[in-house]
Amino acid sequence: MLSMCDDKIDFDRKENNHYIVKLSDMKKAIKFLKESENYNFLLDITAVDYSKYKENHSKRFAIIYLLKNKDFDNLVILKAYLNEDEIIDSITDLYKSANWAEREVWDQYGLKFKNHPNLKRILNHKEFMGHPLRKDYPTTKGQLCTKTDDLMDEMVPKLKAKGYENHEDLMFLNLGPAHPASHGTIRNFVALEGETIISAVSEIGYLHRGFEKSCENHTYNQIIPYTDRLNYCSAILNNIAFAHTVEGMLGVELPERGQFIRVIIGELSRIIDHLVCLAANLVDMGALTNYWYLYNPRETAYTLLSKLTGARLTNSYMRIGGMTHDLYDGFEEDLKECIKDVEKGMDDSLSLIEHNRIFQDRSQNIGIVSGDDAINRGFSGPNLRASGVNYDVRKNNPYYFYDTFDFDVALGSVGDVYDRMMVRFEEIRQSIKIINQAMKKLPDGEINVSNHAISFPKKQNVYSNIEGLMNQFKLVMEGVKVPKGEYYRSIEAANGELGFYIISDGSGTPYKVKVRPPCFYAMSALGDMIEGEMIADAVLDLGSLNIIAGELDR
Repeated sequence: MLSMCDDKIDFDRKENNHYIVKLSDMKKAIKFLKESENYNFLLDITAVDYSKYKENHSKRFAIIYLLKNKDFDNLVILKAYLNEDEIIDSITDLYKSANWAEREVWDQYGLKFKNHPNLKRILNHKEFMGHPLRKDYPTTKGQLCTKTDDLMDEMVPKLKAKGYENHEDLMFLNLGPAHPASHGTIRNFVALEGETIISAVSEIGYLHRGFEKSCENHTYNQIIPYTDRLNYCSAILNNIAFAHTVEGMLGVELPERGQFIRVIIGELSRIIDHLVCLAANLVDMGALTNYWYLYNPRETAYTLLSKLTGARLTNSYMRIGGMTHDLYDGFEEDLKECIKDVEKGMDDSLSLIEHNRIFQDRSQNIGIVSGDDAINRGFSGPNLRASGVNYDVRKNNPYYFYDTFDFDVALGSVGDVYDRMMVRFEEIRQSIKIINQAMKKLPDGEINVSNHAISFPKKQNVYSNIEGLMNQFKLVMEGVKVPKGEYYRSIEAANGELGFYIISDGSGTPYKVKVRPPCFYAMSALGDMIEGEMIADAVLDLGSLNIIAGELDR
């Protein structure tokens, strides 16, 4: 139980595991939690439009803050109800990660923040009219962008803060959005003195697909293929994260075999993701041979996934309550060959770079992010652990028997490009270790929960009896009926904490889905990270963060 009686903030009133706080008290409450209770990690900020919810609310909107404590083992969710004309106090002075998070809430819902340094659109373009996550926004309304944004409204204040009143001697340069080293459709606008970056700002949203709006119009299982398109380098982990959240709302747990299969396929997906990141980062610094050493084993893994799921990249293998089918005969032998190729590729690559002076000079003491700064900016996953912060969802909040596996959390000490790369190399080793243990322990049995209201019936039942046909029909047409409520759950994805905040109104379609994308907060820090560095270093900084634009923009 939280307490702040002296200042009369009521943390005791709970609603769906949320602490309800008056809007006028929200910043004071968050400041108290950060400074007195060590809730120094702002996980996410989102909002809700309750105008079409099945229960009446006295006010149309709610603003929601998700906070974690310094040990990352306790989550607090704060909520305040408000109307459109009410103003929210910005918390950008408490958490750097709040800058982009508040901009997203303004962009998608139109809720305003007082004292925000630059409240402007972030996922939708500057000519966009309206706020798409409001329930009354017409989804068929197409809005084209006809003008570019020069980003000087963000650049000039940063330059003035550094003492640059006159910009005539500076060169302004766009790195992206269409650039071979931009790792996605991302624009970084920089001010240069020679080749040194004096100031930098970033623009995202070029791949914004309206993932969260689409979720409001599809059943829970229909959303699974959309999750594939978030981080498409490790699509199955996105499947798992979403299904894991919905299963938590349903109060069901997968059979042991289903959980072990998710661990095995999820860790393989993590390996693939890290291979892509490392290979691309090495080729960015001119190490083309290393690229092929790491990229070719990825093809072996994709061949295995294609054989298992029918697709190479976007697999759509998971379902609410389980997965489409069991492992095929011969899977274990194919997996061993895949791991063998990965290990050889890693050994060959590391033999070229581990003691290589050029690699060390290009990667060490570049793009340094301290542990405290990484937490304040909302980093998670390898980027956070590279800064020396020991947080891994698999260890801190274990799921799927992760607490029974013997594996180490890879940590850096400096938080530079070198640490971010080497942490990923070590995580590949640890993932292989987990896979080998999981294959040895893999039990027999069912892979899906035995509940006809959740899991699809076996095909032979659909084709041979009326009950199976009816179950299939109802799940396809109506979806899994999820109990009314609001829920957040996460897993350790390849890039960090990938979580889903879902609101159900009791139907087979979610009322709201908010994804907590690890890329979003890592990208928000890039501008400050590359200031004072060379252009060539900025390319490596971006690559080492492993930004996946599909997850970033959603």
